[in-house]
Amino acid sequence: MRKILSAFLISISIYSVVSGQNKIVVFQSDFGLKDGAVSAMKGVAMGVSTDLKLFDLTHEIPAYNIWEASYRLEQTVPYWPTGTVFVSVVDPGVGTTRKSVVLKTKTGQYIVTPDNGTLTLIASSQGIAEVRQIDEVLNRRKNSQESYTFHGRDVYAYTAARLAAGVITYEQVGMKLPNEVVQIPYQQSVKEGNKLKGTISILDIQYGNVWTNIGGPLFNQLGLKYGDKLHVEIFHNQDKVYTGDMQYSQTFGAVDKGKPLSYLNSLLQLSFALNQGDFAKTYAVGSGSDWLVEVRRTP
Repeated sequence: MRKILSAFLISISIYSVVSGQNKIVVFQSDFGLKDGAVSAMKGVAMGVSTDLKLFDLTHEIPAYNIWEASYRLEQTVPYWPTGTVFVSVVDPGVGTTRKSVVLKTKTGQYIVTPDNGTLTLIASSQGIAEVRQIDEVLNRRKNSQESYTFHGRDVYAYTAARLAAGVITYEQVGMKLPNEVVQIPYQQSVKEGNKLKGTISILDIQYGNVWTNIGGPLFNQLGLKYGDKLHVEIFHNQDKVYTGDMQYSQTFGAVDKGKPLSYLNSLLQLSFALNQGDFAKTYAVGSGSDWLVEVRRTP
């Protein structure tokens, strides 16, 4: 009996590792919380299994902003356990021919989303292990076939819940696709001569700080020490909206109140701020693939 029990427990353990299900579902959308849309998605998930653990990434993505959805996934996914299932619904093309997919990262998380550019950054940073198109004949909420405008509830939340709960395996999501996704073109961080180029990935909205995609290892090639000055130019498309010199600092308090500074943020990416001020609002700076930055050491 002891040997049988041991074999049973081992088989369960192996199934858990192979399937990757851990009953966690994390939701992201541009729905906001003013109505019942988010609650409806969670209700569908709980209808699949009340054992699921449901969490929110954010529902405050600006309407239709696929780039920001892509960034928030990259910012968040790596911190969640292997097997976590994410639902990301920023879907201006809902009801059109855009594909509904589940991407499995090389680190073992799953993202259920329209393939509309949302997967741009996570595919690059975490890698694509596999992509499958959702079979909406099998993986769609019962009696929802006449609904064309709420795939977040009828397809994505439902499929994610079934996957996370172990009702279906990843292979049962649907047809395997090539390991590629729709990409939003953007300026990747590079060094050209004595200058670094990159994109303003996102705004630290609460404080108005500006975060770029120039990572610490690349930035360190400029050889700056704390207290040195960095020359910064910011462009929206081809139009320059900001130019100036700012101190490279370890903390905000290293400069006087209201003064600009550059620093490495919590993701170790080059960022700009005003000490106790709002850099983005003050200089009318935005974020996204059409916002570019160039920096160099001030002579």
